[in-house]
Amino acid sequence: MPADPSSLVPAALAQLAHAEPLQDADPPHLLACLATVSNPRAARGRRHPLVAILGLAAAAMLAGARSIAAIAEWAADAPQEVRAALGTRRDGPDHCSVPAEATIRRTLMRLDADVLASAIGAWLADRDRHRSPRGRRAVAVDGKTLRGARPPGGDGRPVHLLACMDHASRAVLAQRQVGGAPEEVPAFAPLLAGLDLAGTVVTVDALQTHPEAAEFLVTVKRAHYLFTVKANQPTLLARCAGLPWHRVPVADRTRDRGHGRLEVRTLKAVTVGHFGFPHVAQVIQVTRRTCDLHASTRPWQTVTVYAITGLPFELARPARLADLLRAHWAIEALHHIRDVTFCEEASQVRTTRHGGLAQPHDRGAQPGGAGQPGCRLRRHARDPRRPLATLGISLG
Repeated sequence: MPADPSSLVPAALAQLAHAEPLQDADPPHLLACLATVSNPRAARGRRHPLVAILGLAAAAMLAGARSIAAIAEWAADAPQEVRAALGTRRDGPDHCSVPAEATIRRTLMRLDADVLASAIGAWLADRDRHRSPRGRRAVAVDGKTLRGARPPGGDGRPVHLLACMDHASRAVLAQRQVGGAPEEVPAFAPLLAGLDLAGTVVTVDALQTHPEAAEFLVTVKRAHYLFTVKANQPTLLARCAGLPWHRVPVADRTRDRGHGRLEVRTLKAVTVGHFGFPHVAQVIQVTRRTCDLHASTRPWQTVTVYAITGLPFELARPARLADLLRAHWAIEALHHIRDVTFCEEASQVRTTRHGGLAQPHDRGAQPGGAGQPGCRLRRHARDPRRPLATLGISLG
């Protein structure tokens, strides 16, 4: 039997990961962003500001809330100073009230998910722009299916999300719901339309490898691209495979051992012109050889993958290309965090998928594992003031 829709959080709220407290150079706090989201409720009967409801939900998620009931409980237990900082309704000089569970649930279910995602994604992107070290920025675009969530009145298919993630911070900068993997292609440009991508490298999997996507990134967004090439583009794949790779020396080699296997990756890159695809500057061949260390015979398995990029050699040497390709796979790690740590894939709330409420994932491990998602959740849970610092909200 499916879970009670009021028991689990919306898919978008489950995207909350962890970030360090905002710094002086960072953009305005999250509430300033949430204030731009239109209120879906009728004017009559409103008792609690929308920005306060969203702020409470965000802070509660950072403290480990997994359900709307848990969000309401966190809000009810929040000290008065925390309630006031989140903009809740003031009933007296020293008392602020918080919304009930039913109010939180109805409000979240009525919100325009794309508007919320765009607003908070822009805030996260602005924050990352202030924090990013010098160097060319990169983002990954990939899709994800929420197998436990299905929209009401639909055909029974699970919710499918297309997201844009920053390589360095793991912040979800934009997200849209689509009807399935085939609908990711037309949603590519709308997903990125509101982001400032000038000078950014956009990495995608083979599904998005289309001339229209390359033209959009280069001519409209002034960005660079790194596309994987597979069988969905047979002519382009044949051109890539047909290059004289046997005469091209290996330009980058890495060797990793972990998860019970040994993996050796080699990369070759060729500068090309007029390759039959818009703005291609280099073609890349990556060969991955893996060996199962637990197998008795330890046979090697070899996989060859091709990619194309608009980055010329002087902007992206082979080592940089290898880093970009490997970093793109990090978005799968983000999917795992959202599914395991935040139980997103199990969400039964059918009408919400608010992708905007996503915080960057801190990859810097701290002593005792403090940089890991679960540890950061527990740290936020021990003091209701800590989530506010992470969201840049002052206690006054």
